[in-house]
Amino acid sequence: MTLQSLPLDARPREKLLARGPAALSDTELLALLLRTGLAGKGVLALAQELVDAFGGLAGLLDAGPADLKRIKGLGGPAKRAELLAVLELARRAMAQQLRTREVFGSPDAVKHFLQLHLARHAHEVFAVMFLDAQNRLLELEILFRGTLTQTSVYPREIVVRALAHHAASVVLAHNHPSGTVQPSRADEALTQTLKAALGLVDVRVLDHVIVAPGGALSMAEKGLL
Repeated sequence: MTLQSLPLDARPREKLLARGPAALSDTELLALLLRTGLAGKGVLALAQELVDAFGGLAGLLDAGPADLKRIKGLGGPAKRAELLAVLELARRAMAQQLRTREVFGSPDAVKHFLQLHLARHAHEVFAVMFLDAQNRLLELEILFRGTLTQTSVYPREIVVRALAHHAASVVLAHNHPSGTVQPSRADEALTQTLKAALGLVDVRVLDHVIVAPGGALSMAEKGLL
């Protein structure tokens, strides 16, 4: 079904202008971004295929350029570029919000923010959110890459960066490309090591968040901190 074949008040653009963006489904909003489908597949069908392929909008936001290129109909650079631009706008908007308000006024926002930044990586990365005395975001830095163990994440480097940012506290974060967000014994041991090292310079560890495509876990919420 093409957009032109729909009744005027059911077309996504007209529906959005008349009733507001909240009235549109995920598929309809995505169809507005895509604008056109491909031969034999309308834009609504293509949008639904994207939603299904990535397990919803959250999974789509985790997608990188290579992931999008595998979807037939997104082989050209223009549509991929537009979707990636929307993803980057979402990251920047959330970072701006976290810089102007207390991070832990909305714990879910922190997890979503970290998912947007870390879940798309195909390899493990370790990042730190540096926070001021009001728990507002100063900076997010990816400090280590590769297979993460207690010996490949260096407490001294994290302490140095915390002091450079004049951070009062931090949120540790890393991704599990395998898809599970359950912390390992090594994750728990590493958290305690970093907590002790940062405590020596009066920097608190508020949380350690593990992210994966489609999910995130707060070790603080699980009582593991």
